[in-house]
Amino acid sequence: MRKSIIAPLLAIAMSGSATADETWTLQRCVDYALENNLTVKNSRLQVDQSEIDVTSAKDAFLPTLSASASEGFNFGRGLTSDNTYADRNTSSFQWGVNMSLPLFQGLSDVRQLKVAKSAMQQYLMEFEAAKDDLTLNIMAQYLQVLYNKEVAKSAISQLSYSTYEVERQKALVDEGKVAEAYLYDAEAQQAQDRLQVITAENDVRVALVNLANLLQLPTADGFDVAPLDEENPEIPGPDVVYSRALEHNHSILSARQGIVTARDRVSYARSGYMPRLSFDASVGSSYYTVAGYDNQPFATQMRNNLSTYLGLRLSIPIFDAFSTRNNIRRARLQETSARLELDRRESELYKTIQLAYTQATGARDKFLTSSETLDKTRLSFEATRERYALGRATPTDFEQAKNNLFRVEISRISSRYEYLLRYRILRFYETNRL
Repeated sequence: MRKSIIAPLLAIAMSGSATADETWTLQRCVDYALENNLTVKNSRLQVDQSEIDVTSAKDAFLPTLSASASEGFNFGRGLTSDNTYADRNTSSFQWGVNMSLPLFQGLSDVRQLKVAKSAMQQYLMEFEAAKDDLTLNIMAQYLQVLYNKEVAKSAISQLSYSTYEVERQKALVDEGKVAEAYLYDAEAQQAQDRLQVITAENDVRVALVNLANLLQLPTADGFDVAPLDEENPEIPGPDVVYSRALEHNHSILSARQGIVTARDRVSYARSGYMPRLSFDASVGSSYYTVAGYDNQPFATQMRNNLSTYLGLRLSIPIFDAFSTRNNIRRARLQETSARLELDRRESELYKTIQLAYTQATGARDKFLTSSETLDKTRLSFEATRERYALGRATPTDFEQAKNNLFRVEISRISSRYEYLLRYRILRFYETNRL
């Protein structure tokens, strides 16, 4: 029985561990973040609110219906059922049902619905723009993790050289061929390289935690990312990227829709100059009792006092203290502001693309140069290392060659991931895909 209970628990635990230790691709990170990120969820709430606004605008075409009832008691002088006053205790009960149907509201209801639909489209574009911003942030943080992992590998490589040198110096000291000072120097350098490895590995963990926070993961334990297979992608031209981005960039589309919404609000504000016509209907009755008198039964009074009303109500605006005029002015200012917002976003998009292109080409050139320099620096290091092993180079020469190799490796790694990041940003703006 104990085995039958423990076995399923172990299976569940092993399954959860395997899931936690699974390597995430960039696409999976983006998809998960778009479903769980709190900023995106909050932006979605604005879309839901705009859908309610559209529904409310549609409901404005419906009639309104209300019912009322009241019961009153009067002690002393009061109003009787024949509409006279007497010093008697009286009671009264009234009920009524009222209905109002808007026939013509100066097109305000039609225009309000149009404004609500336009605003909903704008919020939908803003929602997509928030998802685009999150995608770019995920992309940048994902590449930051890969960059830190490459730096950590290079640091480990440097530590391996130092560890080998310590072992070699120990063997030479044991054979009495060198002084112990050489061993101390090698151990000191090994300690520095070990500290460098610890720092680099900690940077990897911090980058993974930051990425996990963007994904809204409960923990970063067991979380890791997969490498990218891109080597030397072709960088698209900035003018081509910008022209295509204007067609599908959600931030730009939202700003354009903002102009349409503002224009619809101007039209809605003009409705204040137009008359309004509505149809009203009501039905009701009442019941009165007077103390000391014989009162007609409740049903009789309800039947006799029943009244109905049908009517049309026309309202023509003559002077509203310039309220409509001021509303139109405010709406026009909002339209001007929307146009300026579109210009601002287009300008920022152009600057962002130009900067990304400049950074991408610069990083690519630096990467290619660093790759050539790395090959030559590695040959120089191996030659210095061999001369040092033969006693033809000093420890200072060896450490300088090793540090030069590490510096060139870091430069190559940095330029490579800068190149990949800017390229991916440009491609995202161009195609709206990863």
